[in-house]
Amino acid sequence: MKISKQIKSKISKDGKLTISIDNVEVPEPNEGEVLLKVQATPINPSDLGLLVGPADVSSLKTIENGTKVEMKVPEALLRSVTARLDQNLPVGNEGSGVVEVAGKGAEHLIGKTVGVAGGAIYSEYRCLPASSCLEMNEGTSPEQAASCFVNPLTALGMVETMRNEGHTGLVHTAAASNLGQMLIKICSKEQIPLVNIVRKEEHVEMLKDLGAVDVCNSSLDGFMEDLVDALVNTGATLGFDATGGGKLASQILTAMEISANKTATEYSRYGSDKFKQVYIYGGLDRSPTTLTRSFGFSWGLGGWLLTPFIGKIGQERFAQLRKRVADEIDTTFSSNYTKMISLEEALFEENILSYTKQATGEKFLIKPNQ
Repeated sequence: MKISKQIKSKISKDGKLTISIDNVEVPEPNEGEVLLKVQATPINPSDLGLLVGPADVSSLKTIENGTKVEMKVPEALLRSVTARLDQNLPVGNEGSGVVEVAGKGAEHLIGKTVGVAGGAIYSEYRCLPASSCLEMNEGTSPEQAASCFVNPLTALGMVETMRNEGHTGLVHTAAASNLGQMLIKICSKEQIPLVNIVRKEEHVEMLKDLGAVDVCNSSLDGFMEDLVDALVNTGATLGFDATGGGKLASQILTAMEISANKTATEYSRYGSDKFKQVYIYGGLDRSPTTLTRSFGFSWGLGGWLLTPFIGKIGQERFAQLRKRVADEIDTTFSSNYTKMISLEEALFEENILSYTKQATGEKFLIKPNQ
């Protein structure tokens, strides 16, 4: 019987979150399945929702160094995770590795480097459908392929959504992230107007060196003026907000309204009739989303997730987007990592405190078989 180490997360009914490394049995792949030796898997913000959830990181306590830690979930937030209480859940949305064994119909993938998305990837081995695998081009390393799903397809999904909904330009927050840098490259290549919002002045210069034209620093006093000017320049009416909480989504809608009125031919007491939309796709700011209604009546605010988007575009278009990611994995969709760690090191206190900060420009890569 083959055993695989795997990171799991559990929240008990009394509000205790436990992250542990468990030993699980490795199954033999059935027809249409493959057994992947996982060699690289990133820690994305979307992973932290399951790994750490609403736990108070300041309460972190090591139970067994490298194999188990505990944190407290505030009582007021326990209700938000009722559906997962007392379940020991495997973590990790995406990763990459080499196929060691394959069931009938998937033998062509044996020995190939593939990127995968399917959950439970923070593991030494993962058995999953061959259809979940993205076969990488010859010469692509597992480290290059590790982040081939979530960020690349989200960036492409933003552009696809823009076109499908009739917009002609984009606004993106947390723009200095790996995903933000991918979006800049896509928009530069396809000549799509893009307004980038960051929080630090050094990120402004970094993105301009990457080819970004309009970059606004939300920490400056003149942020709204800069944002309005950028929206006048670009005509962008669709925003994607990674922060979620606070007033940023409202500021974007307001700036879009001001920009629209600057070019309006007549006054309307109901505001501009140009439709403005902001989608929240992340939760970097856990505070309530605050709206100050200063943007007329032609607007929308909603949530956006990758999986429902894929369902909307259909398998044929999804396959085309995946092929583009594989072809451009070391250029448009390249990812940078600040630290590579083992499964055990992912449970070290100093690492947990670091990657849960979700600081822009800091990204961890787990190497399960290290």
